[in-house]
Amino acid sequence: MSIFSDPAFDNHEQVVFASDRETGLKAIIAVHNTHLGPSLGGCRMWPYASEQDAIHDVLRLSRGMTYKSALVNLPLGGGKSVIIGDPRTQKTPELFRAVGRAVERLNGRYIVAEDVGTSPADMAEIARQTHHVGGINDGKDPARTGDPSPFTAYGVFIGLKEAVKHKTGNDDLKDMRVAVQGLGNVGFHLCELLHNAGAELIVADINASAVDRAVDRFGAKAVSVDEILSVNADVLAPCALGGIINDTSIASLKAGIIAGAANNQLEADRHGDILREMGVLYAPDYVINAGGVVEVHYCREGRPVSETNRHIEGIGATVREIFERADRENKSTSFIADRLAEERFGKKA
Repeated sequence: MSIFSDPAFDNHEQVVFASDRETGLKAIIAVHNTHLGPSLGGCRMWPYASEQDAIHDVLRLSRGMTYKSALVNLPLGGGKSVIIGDPRTQKTPELFRAVGRAVERLNGRYIVAEDVGTSPADMAEIARQTHHVGGINDGKDPARTGDPSPFTAYGVFIGLKEAVKHKTGNDDLKDMRVAVQGLGNVGFHLCELLHNAGAELIVADINASAVDRAVDRFGAKAVSVDEILSVNADVLAPCALGGIINDTSIASLKAGIIAGAANNQLEADRHGDILREMGVLYAPDYVINAGGVVEVHYCREGRPVSETNRHIEGIGATVREIFERADRENKSTSFIADRLAEERFGKKA
């Protein structure tokens, strides 16, 4: 088991292992950077194949949160937590209260929120042990449910439209073919926004009922999970897990734009360069999927949803800056996004 030699280690400030005998909790909390403020990031519950896989995941995800918060102009740093376990069979209220105690011991350096495998109800259990938690609905605003997914989808939609405008000259999505990989909470909300904007949807998910729902509600065309990355579409919107733009998939891409909600879509930095050479416009994932982080922050501040949405709409200007700078400097959009984030959170060379 290694931390410092893991390829995702990036001078993280703190990595904490948390366990609880009574609940069986095995968790890792990673604080990447707190230069702009306390670290914020979701708690992911996943049946990792090994402890090293869990370490690698929490390291890469926490780093991504630092960059995400910086590019969306929030006074926050980056952190993340992972629970090693199956969310379908191993969740208990007591388990999440144990997570809350672990978060509380960090004295505010880390603010936890929901992520893959966790829910607003889980955050409510964590909140019984610590106030350093986001995504809790206080009931004051009926437009706020405690679920950040619609806000994440809205940011992706804004970024996707900006990518279409940069590529085609206008942001009209009518009759644009958009392939959406993954129909979880964010992916399905994104489909709704795209459908309302007139886009033609091609969808895939391992959950057959989610696919059927998208077909029924949006008139989407269903394809297999093996086909979705290589379908003939204008835009590919990855909304499942990361690493899907890799040496195998990149050769069969037909979409001219990649803009989706999944974190860490590029398996390696060099894939951003390959996309640029292919003429594929990539909207960096941690830029356009930051809407959920904005919602968690504004919810904690007690500010209205209208302010959240205005802030999320600013993602368009950031994406536009990245695209224009990438063109000027003849660099990949992923490279430019990283440099812009580092300028904002003050990373030293």
